[in-house]
Amino acid sequence: MPLQITLFQITLARILHRLSTLPGFALVVLLLTASSASADEFALQKDVELSDPAVAGPEAPMFLMADRIESSAPGIVEASGRVEARQAGQNFFADWLLYDLTLNAVQARGNVRLEQPALLVAGDSLRLNLNDYSGDLTQPVYRFIGQPGRGNAERIDFIDKTHYTLQDATYTTCPVDDDDWFLKVRDLDIDKTRNIGTARNASLHFLGVPILYTPWMNFPLDDARKTGMLAPTIGTTERSGLDILVPYYLNLAPNYDATLYPRLLSRRGVQLGGEFRYLLGEARGVNRLEYLPNDNVADRSRWSVALSNAYQLNANTQAGMLFNRVSDDDYFRDLSNLISATSISHLNREAWVTTQRGHWNAELRAQSFQTLQDSTSPTLLVEPYARLPHARLGMAQTLSNGLELGLASEATRFVHPTLTEGTRVLAYPTLRLPLTNSFGFLTPQVGWHSTYYALDDSAAEQQRITRNLPIFSLDSGVYFDRPFRFAGQDYEQTLEPRAYYVFAPFRDQDAIPVFDTALQDFSYAQMFTENQFIGGDRVNDANQLTLAVTSRFIEEASGLERLQVTLGQRYYFSTQQVTLPGVAPRTSNTTDLLVAVSGQITRDWRIDTAWQLDTQNGTTVRQNLGASYRPGPGRALNFGYRFIDQTTEQIDLSGQWPLGRRWYGMFRYNYSFQDDKLVEGLAGLEYNAGCWAMRGVFQRLATKETESTDALFFQLELSGMGRLGANPLDILKQSVPGYRPSNEILQTP
Repeated sequence: MPLQITLFQITLARILHRLSTLPGFALVVLLLTASSASADEFALQKDVELSDPAVAGPEAPMFLMADRIESSAPGIVEASGRVEARQAGQNFFADWLLYDLTLNAVQARGNVRLEQPALLVAGDSLRLNLNDYSGDLTQPVYRFIGQPGRGNAERIDFIDKTHYTLQDATYTTCPVDDDDWFLKVRDLDIDKTRNIGTARNASLHFLGVPILYTPWMNFPLDDARKTGMLAPTIGTTERSGLDILVPYYLNLAPNYDATLYPRLLSRRGVQLGGEFRYLLGEARGVNRLEYLPNDNVADRSRWSVALSNAYQLNANTQAGMLFNRVSDDDYFRDLSNLISATSISHLNREAWVTTQRGHWNAELRAQSFQTLQDSTSPTLLVEPYARLPHARLGMAQTLSNGLELGLASEATRFVHPTLTEGTRVLAYPTLRLPLTNSFGFLTPQVGWHSTYYALDDSAAEQQRITRNLPIFSLDSGVYFDRPFRFAGQDYEQTLEPRAYYVFAPFRDQDAIPVFDTALQDFSYAQMFTENQFIGGDRVNDANQLTLAVTSRFIEEASGLERLQVTLGQRYYFSTQQVTLPGVAPRTSNTTDLLVAVSGQITRDWRIDTAWQLDTQNGTTVRQNLGASYRPGPGRALNFGYRFIDQTTEQIDLSGQWPLGRRWYGMFRYNYSFQDDKLVEGLAGLEYNAGCWAMRGVFQRLATKETESTDALFFQLELSGMGRLGANPLDILKQSVPGYRPSNEILQTP
C-alpha cells in the first residue's frame, strides 16, 4: 500500500470535516500542532523531521496534519490551511495539498516548501510523483543541505530524488542576502549522486557585472575530485605576453587521475601539457609532458618531460626512476615564473633499486644529468659525471657488548664526454664503541679506507691507482644543566661542551682524478666529520681537534627551546697536504670561529643567525642573519641577510600583513649588493569578501645573469566554484615564508 491512509481514516476525515464547521474547532489529523510554511526566498530553514521511519521510500507511511482535511473523491485526500505532510525523511508544507492515493502523487499550492535530505526548496506550485520522485515546482528558491549552494529559478523539474533540472536559474555559494557573484543559467542540471552541477548558456555575474560567458560548464558541488573543466588562469608576462591556461581534470579512479592543460601564450603560441598521477598498492608516480610546437619568439619547437615513479617490489626492496629533460637551456627561464625553476642548472635522470636485509643494505643506481647553460653568463657550467652504474653495499650491526660494526662500500663507473673516465671501487669498514651515561658520552672509532681506481685515460701517469689509509676518531661530550627563573617563567639552562679528535695519515692523491668530490662548506656539522671533502676522490690528512660548546635555554612548562647559543673552532696539529686541484693548502693552524644563535625567543619572534669569523684578521668570512615575526595567521614578517666574503651579499625582506578589514598585503625584496641587481621583487594585494577572494601580484624576477622579466598575476577566487585568472599562490608560498591564503586565515579559529 503506497500510503497508509485506510478507508476508515478517509471516513473519519469526512466526519471531522463536518465538525470543523463548528465555531472554534480546529481540525487535527495524526498530529496536534501545525506550522505555517513560508516561501521567503532566503529564510529557508530545515524543519524537525521524524527519524528512523519503520519503512523507507514510497512504501513509508505519510503523516498528515492541517487545519482542514477531507476526501473529495475516492482515493483523494485534500488538505488546506497550514498543511504539513511527512514521509520517510522528506517533508511537505503548503497552504493547500492534494494527495492522490491511486497515483501516489502530491499536488500543492501556496507557500510550498519541500524538504529532502539534500535539498530545501520553496515555491508556488508543486507536482510530485512519490513513486519515482518526478515532478516540478514553479518559482523555486532552493538551498542545498550540508554544503554551500543556493539560488532561484523559473521552474525546477525533479528527475528523481537526487537529480534536478532548473530553468532560467541562478546559482551561488554566497551566504543569504549576499549576491556578490552568481551564475545566471538557462539550464542547470544538479546531480547530487555525483555532486556535480552542469550549466548551459551560463554567464558569471560579479558585483552586478557579467564578466564571463560559456555555452557549457560543469562544476563540483563539494570538495571531492571530479572530472571536468577547471577554472582557467589568465596572466601576462614580459617574455610571453598574455598567458591563458585552461586545465581539464580527469578523475579516472580514486587512486589515479590526469590533467590536460592547453596554454595560450600570445607571443609564443599554444603549448600543450598533461600530467598523470597514480597511487597503487605497490607503485606511485607523477608524470608530466609539455610541448610547444612552434615558439614564435625562439623560432623552434620546445618541450619538457618530467617523470617520477617509485615501486615497492617486496617488503624489503624498492625501485624507482626520475627522468627530467627539456628541449633547450632557456626553457624554464622563458616559460616559468618560479625562481626555483629559473635557477635550475642540472636536471637529474636516474633509476635505482634498493634493498634491506637484516643488517645489510644494497643499492644499484644509474644516473646522468642535463646541464642548462645561462647564455648571458661568461662562465660555462661543467657537466657532472654520469654514474653508469653505481653499486653500493652497506652494513651496520651492534654486538652484544655494544661494539658497532659498519661497512660502507661502492663501485662506480664514471662517464663524461670530455673528461677522464674510469671506475672507482671503495670500501670503508669501521669499528666503534659508544660509551654513554646520563651526563656525557665517549665514542672511539677506527676504520680502514681503501680505494681502487681503473682509469681509461692512456695519457695518465697511472691507470691503476690504489689508496689505503687508517682513520681514527674520538668524539666526546658532557652535559650540565641548571634551573633558573626569568620574567616569571621557569627555565632550564644546559651547558654542553664537546671535543672531537680525528687522525688520518697523509697519502699522495695528486694522480687521482676528481669524479664527484668537492670541498664541504665550513659549518658546525662539518666540524664534526672525519673528511672535509664530500665524494670519494679525496680523503684529507688529519691531526685535528674540534672544540665546541652549546648552551640551550628551555622553557620548562612547554619544553620549548627559547634560545640556543653555539661556539666552535677546529685546531690543526699538522700542515695540510691533501687538496683539490688548483686549491692552495691552508696556512693557519686554526679554522675560523663559528657562532650560531637561534631559537623561538617569544611566541611571535624567531631568530636564526650564524657567523664565521676570521680570528686572525678580525673579519667576517660568512654571515647569515634571519628573523621572523609571526603573531598570527596572515601576519608574517621575514628578514634575511646573507654575506660570503668576495662572492655574495644579499638582503631578503618578505611578509604578509593585514591592511584593513579583509585586506592583506604581500611583498618580497631580494637584492644582491654584490651584483648590484634585484634578484626578485614582489608586491601583492589580497581581499576576501567571504564567498569570494581577489588577489593581484606583480613580480620582477632575474632569469639570467644579466636579464630580468616582469609578470603580472590577477586572480578571482569564487568559493565552491574555482579560480579565474593567473594563479600566484605557488609564487606567494615560495617567495613569502609564512604566507597563507585569506580563505585559510578566515577559517582559522
